[in-house]
Amino acid sequence: MLNQKPDKCVPATDLCAHSDSAERSEYLRHGRKLEYFTIGWNIVEAGVAVVAGWFAGSIALVGFGVDSLIESISGSILLWRLSSPVHDESRERIAIKLVGISFLILAAYIAFDATQSLLVHEPPNASIIGIGLSVASLIIMPILARAKRLSAINLESRAMKADSRQTDFCAYLSAILLGGLMLNALFGWWWADPVAALIMVPIIAREGFEGLRGEVCNDCR
Repeated sequence: MLNQKPDKCVPATDLCAHSDSAERSEYLRHGRKLEYFTIGWNIVEAGVAVVAGWFAGSIALVGFGVDSLIESISGSILLWRLSSPVHDESRERIAIKLVGISFLILAAYIAFDATQSLLVHEPPNASIIGIGLSVASLIIMPILARAKRLSAINLESRAMKADSRQTDFCAYLSAILLGGLMLNALFGWWWADPVAALIMVPIIAREGFEGLRGEVCNDCR
């Protein structure tokens, strides 16, 4: 029919190519904004958690701060990947493996310090700052993870999908950390803090091994 219009555009035309390029550029800009926020938030979170954990003697809180630092490194890697519109599977897999190694180092550190704390009975002090930080993270991280998953779908990015999973993981750690800190503050259960830290270890290690295998996700391209 003479008045019939194409649903979208003819793939071979320059107009369609320009439209797709402009759309992807917008998705890339949005993805970079999410990673800038991730890096900024996690740097602040890491500083507060490590300092508060150091003064309170909380292994779980210090471990949470180190994890936040690793999250900021992960965000930097994603920011680097999003700076180029070209997909490079080999570089993407190398980046994910490096993040996986970092998580395994973190798991080993937490396991050692938490076990030592249980053996020598080192009670941490109550940390109101740590409790407030874990509550804030528990609110913000799920929202950020949801936004990253949508961005991963738009960009068809396995790396962004993996980063959203790490942000989900940070929310889980926030809940575990909050539970340990609250039990210690309310009931004086000193062992709750290192036990909470030990609960983190298999979760962190699993993410680390998945990173080493390069298994970023199964349901994205």
